[in-house]
Amino acid sequence: MNLPSSGAVARILVVLYSSLLLACTSLPRINPDMLQSPAPQVQLDDARGPLPEARSNAILKRLKASGMETNIFDLHLAIEEALVGSPLTAGNRVDLLQDGPDTYAAMFEAIAGARDHINMETYILEGDEVGQRFANALIAKQRAGVQVNLIYDSVGTLGTPPAFFARLREAGIRLVEFNPVNPMTVRAGWDVNQRDHRKLLIVDGRIAILGGVNISGVYSSSSAGSGHQGRPRGDMPWRDTDLRIEGPVVADLQKLFITTWDRQKGGPLVARHYFPPLERKGNAVVRAIGSSPEEPYSQIYATLISALHSAQSEIWLTSAYFVPDPQLMDALKDAVSRGVDVRLVIPSSTDSWLVFHAGRAYYAELLDAGVRLYERRDALLHVKAGVIDGVWSTVGSTNLDWRSFLHNQEVNVVVLGADFGQRMRKAFLDDVQGSEELTLESWQRRPILARMSERIGRIWGYWL
Repeated sequence: MNLPSSGAVARILVVLYSSLLLACTSLPRINPDMLQSPAPQVQLDDARGPLPEARSNAILKRLKASGMETNIFDLHLAIEEALVGSPLTAGNRVDLLQDGPDTYAAMFEAIAGARDHINMETYILEGDEVGQRFANALIAKQRAGVQVNLIYDSVGTLGTPPAFFARLREAGIRLVEFNPVNPMTVRAGWDVNQRDHRKLLIVDGRIAILGGVNISGVYSSSSAGSGHQGRPRGDMPWRDTDLRIEGPVVADLQKLFITTWDRQKGGPLVARHYFPPLERKGNAVVRAIGSSPEEPYSQIYATLISALHSAQSEIWLTSAYFVPDPQLMDALKDAVSRGVDVRLVIPSSTDSWLVFHAGRAYYAELLDAGVRLYERRDALLHVKAGVIDGVWSTVGSTNLDWRSFLHNQEVNVVVLGADFGQRMRKAFLDDVQGSEELTLESWQRRPILARMSERIGRIWGYWL
């Protein structure tokens, strides 16, 4: 989240006040009985469109055979497809990027190789050294004839000098400020509680990079290795996860970007080849899922709850901001009761005091139910990822909190298969190695001040 600096406090108060004036919306109820109904056919697409039924079934059979004994490949995939509307797409290559340095290296490489257009969407874009590096790279491409289109969130960039964006605009880069805080500058209606939390880079309609990494100097160091013990929080490396994707699913991510551009009244996009013919790049089966508060429900939330209900052996989740709603709590506890190994890696420190303590208010209930909790040490955790039964993985911008599910635009992908699942399991276990496991006995001995902070945070959970 990496909230803006104190210089923007007045405008943040406007945002907070306006959020309290809004009527409360609710999360969809995903009924586990759905998973007992006859399963509709699961459809897979590839670079040329829908695959024949026999080919789709063969791919799903191969994926199922390569993983753990699991229910994920039975009813769940059809339920997920009905919930989110986007198809599973075969023929993709997915690379796992851990922490800012790896993600930035992949982003700069993709930008340098751009020949037609660059579409970029981000929550935070700071005017620091890292932000200037990105600005320089994007301006250079724009001047070389590559059209650059940029969507940035108004709240996420409150601390960024206006001159930073003026420089981009003067170079010919097309800009959209998502839901401006200033009501005099809005194009699509004033609703400052709805934020664009996505982090998405699409180059030439062929390469996409997405996950949790914003554009900020806090990501300049890696969490790998040791030597951070005892550092103050501000000096800790940030731990995050992104994906680099090539293949047919990039077209679905491109549609999400263009939909946001249109909804925000960005005007006609400069004509470019936004949807080039896409070739098979690998063997990964991927589904792109975008959520927006303008839609009836969060498709990412519905997908997650459906997957939790279907889990048979493991649910391993990592979340930087964890403020669960009742249905999510029930799904985690119910999974433990049927013998599923449920583990969460959560932060030991944070950049958001209220969110941190709001989440900790639920730890006793989870620990009592048998959920295993690990607090990541020596790094500021910003990951939003999960792996279920070793075969269903998700990475994106979505936290396990009310704000992500109700108030934010988010983007995640679901990747199927044991090969990628093993990479996700290893990353999770590496985080466990850098964590301290909480026990119910030790948690019940926490000081009274911590309990009071949790009560305060829990009151605000819906709006955080």
